[in-house]
Amino acid sequence: MIVRAAVVPHPPLLVPELVVGADVDVTAVREACLTVATRLTSAAPRWLAVGTGPVGRLGPDAAGTFAGFGVDVPVRMSDTATSSPDPAMPLSALVTAWLREHAGATEVTMHLIPPDLSPEDCYALGERLAAEPAQVGLLIAGDGSHRHGEGAPGRSDDRASPFDAAVHEALRSADAKALQALDPKLADELGAAGRAPWQVLAGAMGQDRWTADARLLVPFGVAYHLAVLDPVT
Repeated sequence: MIVRAAVVPHPPLLVPELVVGADVDVTAVREACLTVATRLTSAAPRWLAVGTGPVGRLGPDAAGTFAGFGVDVPVRMSDTATSSPDPAMPLSALVTAWLREHAGATEVTMHLIPPDLSPEDCYALGERLAAEPAQVGLLIAGDGSHRHGEGAPGRSDDRASPFDAAVHEALRSADAKALQALDPKLADELGAAGRAPWQVLAGAMGQDRWTADARLLVPFGVAYHLAVLDPVT
């Protein structure tokens, strides 16, 4: 049973050791993500998580390192993980594990899905996660478009702003149907890696009513969606 869901981006800039100097935008994104993750822990210290990467499941014994991003910062999926840090752990899982540690969650199980997973398959996975018998929190990790403005990592695209505005509105209003209706082709063209995980969230929400607190940050030409969603009981 999912008692609370949370949406976060997963840029490596969240990890202080990977950032040179102080930057107000970096600090704002990091603090926003930690706030969301901490609110998730307050409802459920055990998490399920969804992000993109090589397809598979990373259990609570998994561990990784940000060494591939320049600094060997080890992270673990649980307080009791004993595995050696995997340097090939995908970014979405690394950031999830980092957030878990800093938000005080006891453990997380990560479900990695391909970024091109169909909306139908995303929704079905969400339904399966919602059927978890134990009370858990659900963390959804994924960035919005990286094509906002001339300074963006990707080529600027006028479609980026309305796309991410629609995602933000869907999260703000806890609208599972709107999330499910996101166009995979458009999301791919805009570099919005969060599309598939957001549609898993849609499946987890199902036909139930949810309330939400959502925020959209767009520093560095990339859209970062943050939200905390609670089922209406």
